Amino acid sequence: MKNSLLAAAITVTFLSGCSSVPMESSEKNQAALSFSQPAEDTAVIYVYRRNTMAGAALKKDVLIDDQCIGETAPGIFFYHEVAANTEHKISTESEFSPNDLLLDTEGGKSYFVEQYIKFGVLVGGAGLEQVDEETGKKEVSKLKLASKGKCSV
Repeated sequence: MKNSLLAAAITVTFLSGCSSVPMESSEKNQAALSFSQPAEDTAVIYVYRRNTMAGAALKKDVLIDDQCIGETAPGIFFYHEVAANTEHKISTESEFSPNDLLLDTEGGKSYFVEQYIKFGVLVGGAGLEQVDEETGKKEVSKLKLASKGKCSV
């Protein structure tokens, strides 16, 4: 019994360590969670990953307009301002090729994109899905703001 508990504790520690990413301060987290309306010449894109066990050990890159935003882990989100009234490409890595989502933005609006893990043949990949504002705010409010950082590629 003790060996089973020890093995479970080591596994949880290993999985938690594998999925950690740099986090922003609590002040920046609270500011992002205020969901303030952006200026008329900008839009905000929230990219988030729910806090689920599916693919918990996997970190997946997120890019906006081919620029690295960072790596995701369960229970985090990114907040990124973009130019308004243009199309933006949100990308994430998958098993064999990137997955892209094109998003037309309007000034003064916020957009919410969920990154989800999908299981593959060799390793897990990730997908992206735009969600409505109500759903996005509800989900993001449960998460923590990750620091923008380096991608693995």
